[in-house]
Amino acid sequence: MSNLFTRIKDTISADFNEMLDQKERKNPIAQINQYVRRCEQEVKKIRGLMEKQYALKQEFTREFHQAAAMADKRKRQAEIALKANEQELHEQAHKDQVYFEERADKLESIKRNAIKELESLESKYVEMKHKLKDLYVKRMELKGRENAAQAHKGMNNVLHTDRFADQSNATFAEMEDYIERLENQVNAEYRSYTLDARIAELEKRAE
Repeated sequence: MSNLFTRIKDTISADFNEMLDQKERKNPIAQINQYVRRCEQEVKKIRGLMEKQYALKQEFTREFHQAAAMADKRKRQAEIALKANEQELHEQAHKDQVYFEERADKLESIKRNAIKELESLESKYVEMKHKLKDLYVKRMELKGRENAAQAHKGMNNVLHTDRFADQSNATFAEMEDYIERLENQVNAEYRSYTLDARIAELEKRAE
């Protein structure tokens, strides 16, 4: 039984959501709001990617400096070992020197690419922020136009439509008829009361 109720609840919820989606699709302002929300999410995503790229650039820079420093260190050590006729130490230091120089060159290349990517992301981020601000302004403009259009539509219904004029005239005519009937009734009752009172007075005098 609980499963049945769950399926019924899910079906009703799905139908309700579909109805809301259809209503939103018919509303231009709602569509704009949805588009703005998507743009805001994209801007936020780009911001996160920029922060990660900046952290990678810092890490590549640190690794590059460490590799370059080790290459210089092994170069000095290789020269010292060569002067001391320590061939084995010289070869080992020189081998490390070549390794760290190649590592430094590779890291330098990676760092340059990371900087280019970061610059590209920053440019796109700025462009997207400007685009988002333009969307905010456009949305405000459209909301203003929508409000004005609805206001004019309401005023036109009151001022210019024949249907409203006919309804108004009919309403006023009905009110006038009602008031006229009421006045006639009051006048008739007053005349009747006056006549009865005068006859009663005459009868009283005759007695």
